[in-house]
Amino acid sequence: MFRRIALAAACLAALVVVLGAWVRLTDAGLGCPDWPGCYGHLHPAQAAGDVAGQQAFPSRRFDYAKALHEMVHRYFATGLGFGIASLLVLAFWNRKDPAQPVRPVLLLFLLVCLQGALGAFTVTLLLKPLIVTSHLLGGLTTLGLLVWLAWRPERRAPLEADLRLRRFALLGLSVLAVQIALGGWTSTNYASVACPDFPTCQGSFWPHMDFRNAFVLWRGLGIDYEGGVLAAPARVAIHFTHRLGAVVAGGVLIALGLRAWFGGASRRVKGTAALLLCAVVLQIGLGVSTVLLGVPLAVATAHNAGAALLVIAMVSLLRALWPERAGTAAPRNP
Repeated sequence: MFRRIALAAACLAALVVVLGAWVRLTDAGLGCPDWPGCYGHLHPAQAAGDVAGQQAFPSRRFDYAKALHEMVHRYFATGLGFGIASLLVLAFWNRKDPAQPVRPVLLLFLLVCLQGALGAFTVTLLLKPLIVTSHLLGGLTTLGLLVWLAWRPERRAPLEADLRLRRFALLGLSVLAVQIALGGWTSTNYASVACPDFPTCQGSFWPHMDFRNAFVLWRGLGIDYEGGVLAAPARVAIHFTHRLGAVVAGGVLIALGLRAWFGGASRRVKGTAALLLCAVVLQIGLGVSTVLLGVPLAVATAHNAGAALLVIAMVSLLRALWPERAGTAAPRNP
């Protein structure tokens, strides 16, 4: 039951990540300028008929479509929170079972509470890039933990090949995290269209860039970041860095996938390696298509979904590399 709920919650978490990207790409992040409601209501339809509620936010014109996008994302995120809370209840209920993980579930619950706070700050701090990027990373970390909990550990003795691949896989996960952070920073600073050509950027392999202003994490309070605040050279620097990161991350993950495929100690390791390789190739294709097609909404959203797929593939590979010795009980807190 625990693993089935974890699997369902993982699917929901992936959907929440994609919906978050949809909200961001449709410029609906401030569709509801308050939190947790929308102009003081639970549904945008109620807010549409409340003139007084709209007048409470004179600087933010009510847009029903954007408000609906934002609230749908909040509804699904709330459902995910309840799902994780149910996992915590089950974990404590079955805590005497040596196969029941407890501490990872507690960590997951604390993380989803932090995600709720970041969601609120995303609105109240007017889409500050550091907050929005942290919210994205928190969402994908939540997804990764749920995938880990949903996988039943393989029952076999760990082999030397597993130990060697673990270190490489942990490096791959770290590189992927940095690249996802760069992707989030690119999106939240509206730098996705800064380089409309490929493989060049602004017609050059080394365009004019402003790195000094590109990666300033905190610019103070009261700044409305909708539409971005950076000049073109800073946005180009962000976009170009994300491209360079894609080359490094793609190379590391492809090398990891090939090594796991040819040197994996079990069919599960080889299967997750194949999933990782497919996810990397798909993500590279989506990234190039996003640029060449002018950042269309569907392709850009799929690119964010590709990041979620990469997280799923990486965590699945790591889970396969941590088998449980046959004939022994699983540790309480794997």
